[in-house]
Amino acid sequence: MGNERLKRQEQLYKALESRILILDGAMGTMIQKHRFSEEDYRANRFREFEHSLQGNNDLLSLTQPEAILRIHQQYLEVGADIIETNTFSSTTIGMADYHMENLVYELNYESARIARTAADQYTKNTPLKPRFVAGAIGPTNRTASMSPDVNDPGYRAVSFDDLRLAYKQQAEGLLDGGCDIFLVETIFDTLNAKAALFALEEVKEERAVDVPIMVSGTITDASGRTLSGQTVEAFLISISHIPLLSIGLNCALGADQLNPYLKTLARNTPLAISAYPNAGLPNAFGQYDETAEEMEALVRAYFEDALVNIVGGCCGTTPDHIRLIAQTAQNFKPRAFSRANMI
Repeated sequence: MGNERLKRQEQLYKALESRILILDGAMGTMIQKHRFSEEDYRANRFREFEHSLQGNNDLLSLTQPEAILRIHQQYLEVGADIIETNTFSSTTIGMADYHMENLVYELNYESARIARTAADQYTKNTPLKPRFVAGAIGPTNRTASMSPDVNDPGYRAVSFDDLRLAYKQQAEGLLDGGCDIFLVETIFDTLNAKAALFALEEVKEERAVDVPIMVSGTITDASGRTLSGQTVEAFLISISHIPLLSIGLNCALGADQLNPYLKTLARNTPLAISAYPNAGLPNAFGQYDETAEEMEALVRAYFEDALVNIVGGCCGTTPDHIRLIAQTAQNFKPRAFSRANMI
């Protein structure tokens, strides 16, 4: 596995230098289309589990693996170079909501294995276009730098060390399952992200492996700041001590609203830049109405201004969105970046 991993890593760097890489779209949006019932989430294995499991999308890697595999395949079919594992909430902190903390390693391992199977299948069919697996590492539902209690501003629901240990367990499962990249994503609190990055460096050192890391933050509203109050520039500086494959932004905003913040990133870093916005802003029912054609027209501006190296979609996006974005990306060159900052 070590030699194969090194081979894919070099292929990844070469691909990144030669073209704009396409990330997949939303996993949750595609899962919702299946309308899985409580029984579907449980399957036979968890039929007698004493707590409700519906909504635990990461669990579907164990109970509905064929559906997760097919979602990966759908994104690969329309041009995705990088697919994300179904592990956004697969930490002990995230799984505590479902009383499934003991499954964290298995969830990450199996999710990475499923994605690896799909990626290898498509790479085998078209060897000149290798596909890669990004281990998705979400922000958890806790924040380390703010109190959830307005009456006790000094209180913290989670510590840096709690987060570090949780992320380390997740990373070990993702790595063993075959991921090529660690993707620390949807960052609303940079202290959480720093705990994740610390844990990833620990795993890399202990395993004597060099796994590229993507980091993607979230600008929560028109203030241009993360939930914990950082500007794009402050966010960038806060994590500049870690060698990264890319830095970017995802979620919360549509492609148009995200554009000025990507420009800020581009002015301030030599790193490769990623972007995977939502399909517009949610409507009154929490649904995303932006069509593939509408989103493609907005993302085209990223390419025309040479802002990005990796682009995909977040909430509300589907293979239709990714297909059009991938087709358009072929007509543009990637943003120039410095590989020296990746190692």
